[in-house]
Amino acid sequence: MRAEDFPITGFTGVGPQLAARLEKLGLRTAQDILFHLPRHYEDRSRVVPMGSLVPGVSCSVEGEVELAEVAFRGRRTLLVRVSDGSGSLTLRFFHFSKAQHEAFQRGTRIRAFGEARRGPQTLEMVHPEYRILRNDEPAPAAEHLTPVYSTTEGVQQGRLRALTTQALKLLAAGRIQVAELLPPQAIPDARFPTLADALRYVHRPPLDADLLQLSEGRHPAQRRLVLEELLAHHLSLQQRRLEARREAAPVLAGDGRLGKAFLARLPFALTRAQQRVHEEIRADLARPEPMMRLVQGDVGSGKTVVAALAALQAVEAGCQAVVMAPTELLAEQHFRNFLDWLEPIGVRVAWLAGKLTAKQRREQLEEAASGRAKVIVGTHALFQEGVEFQRLGLIIIDEQHRFGVHQRLALRQKGARDGQAPHQLIMTATPIPRTLAMTAYADLDTSIIDELPPGRTPVQTVVISESRRAEVVARVAAAIDHGRQVYWVCPLIEESELMQFEAAEQTFAALSAALPDCRVGLVHGRMKPAEKEQVMMLFKNGKLDLLVATTVIEVGVDVPNASLMVIENAERMGLAQLHQLRGRVGRGSVASSCVLMYKPPLSATAKRRLAVMRETNDGFVIAQEDLKIRGPGEVLGTRQTGLAQLHIADLMRDADLLPHVQKIAQRVLRDFPESVTPLIQRWLGDSARYANA
Repeated sequence: MRAEDFPITGFTGVGPQLAARLEKLGLRTAQDILFHLPRHYEDRSRVVPMGSLVPGVSCSVEGEVELAEVAFRGRRTLLVRVSDGSGSLTLRFFHFSKAQHEAFQRGTRIRAFGEARRGPQTLEMVHPEYRILRNDEPAPAAEHLTPVYSTTEGVQQGRLRALTTQALKLLAAGRIQVAELLPPQAIPDARFPTLADALRYVHRPPLDADLLQLSEGRHPAQRRLVLEELLAHHLSLQQRRLEARREAAPVLAGDGRLGKAFLARLPFALTRAQQRVHEEIRADLARPEPMMRLVQGDVGSGKTVVAALAALQAVEAGCQAVVMAPTELLAEQHFRNFLDWLEPIGVRVAWLAGKLTAKQRREQLEEAASGRAKVIVGTHALFQEGVEFQRLGLIIIDEQHRFGVHQRLALRQKGARDGQAPHQLIMTATPIPRTLAMTAYADLDTSIIDELPPGRTPVQTVVISESRRAEVVARVAAAIDHGRQVYWVCPLIEESELMQFEAAEQTFAALSAALPDCRVGLVHGRMKPAEKEQVMMLFKNGKLDLLVATTVIEVGVDVPNASLMVIENAERMGLAQLHQLRGRVGRGSVASSCVLMYKPPLSATAKRRLAVMRETNDGFVIAQEDLKIRGPGEVLGTRQTGLAQLHIADLMRDADLLPHVQKIAQRVLRDFPESVTPLIQRWLGDSARYANA
């Protein structure tokens, strides 16, 4: 029988209740059990004398029960003191039964495994795995390293190991089979074992296995499974791409008249990179299948201008374009830009966001539904119920990775009519490392605006302890004396708008007192949009010298005269956010600086982040470092891509396999199409359902 056809209820000891819990882990069949791979391993073969235990180290101990008592210190706790002659140890249980308590009789021999921690009297193990040894029964000898699996409430490690043992026995006896789905000669390394052998090894590594090699994911058995998992993800995206190509889309071949009028009004010429990306988009939109293009560009590279040209091409062809941003502030910024650029050339722009009054919302909905508004800008409010478009031809999504799969799918479905799907243009100012883009966005064509507008100067970045705040204030005063403007970004204190607002108010008051001759403004997320807009416009027009702000200015106004930015508590922020904030200065021809002020002591990760910011202005280098520090799920900002749930692969560690994965994927799609769906189902399971988002 195929392993994917053997139900979980066919395993000994699995009833309806346990099956329901296992389903939360995505475990429904024998194949699911075999591909639920260990997170790490423990060597339980060596028993450590209690007298030589070290706090923070996990190990096996063996001894006799001296005392077992239930204590009530805040919560009901079972404390079991055991000793082995060299020392003693307390086993602490917060969840236990009466039978469990009664089993710990004085003199009972026990073997336990767990992490030793400091307790009130002795070292402790909290909820260790243990086994009571009967009479003179010898302690069981470990035959292999002990695997540790991801689990859920009500499913213990011992249960998962028992189920894996059953599955491996069924596999060895030939009662279930796991199909070799990779084509012949597809394995890039001759040392890679067969799929069945790889599964046996990773679930039950021998005691002499290289624990370091296993912990780093470098064993050939692991690499064999990594290759297949990366292939499954790549195929799911390629399948999505092929399905999208089979759909029809409106041909948006405009006459160029609006685009020319728009460019003629711009006070600058497009860079070569902008021209190249514009041509790529223009060609895509003129085809009868949906465009799926990702535009990457560093802060200030001019992505919005390219997006405006794409929207005008849709309007020229008689369609509407939607521009969606993840936050109200970013959406407002886009709305202001599109309004300033497009209304003078006769293109009506509508605005849909959560803060509109009922009357304003009705008016804007009517503009979109009637087709009077040709470009509609907004937040997730764009895909809420009741929002209709007359003829939606192009969807432009900014910072796409901050929207969920379901949200993107809802907007796409709003545009689908008469058998046609809208074109999609996705923009990000967070450069995506090549390794991540090859995997996360294999369904998209990628364009990179890799050139900043002329005259932009690199920003010099310095890292300073907050103990030198007086020096920083003096530097601010000097910059203002030279006719420059300054941003002062207040700390991100947790995720609280109220606390950020209070910190900003205090900093505003302190800086106003310290710089009595300077014009100081304040902007934060709790201000009404009109108030915020007024302060930002004062700063933009040179009526304010210093703008104290929370991180709302991450995507704020373009002020070429602002040459200094101070970021407080920079150690609390991620690389991507620091890079976005720093992008507010250096937008003119004057030398600009960014001061990263931190509160010691710094963690190792914070030191690394701040060092990266000091060393480079290159968004792609910063993105690569961010990927190393935070991992792909965090960098993309979503778990819904499926990438955050990679079982065994690691995009940084296994980047060398990606070129092989791309070649194998092409061959599988061409010569072994029947393997595509089983591979995707094996590794992605339910998440494969969202492949058309």
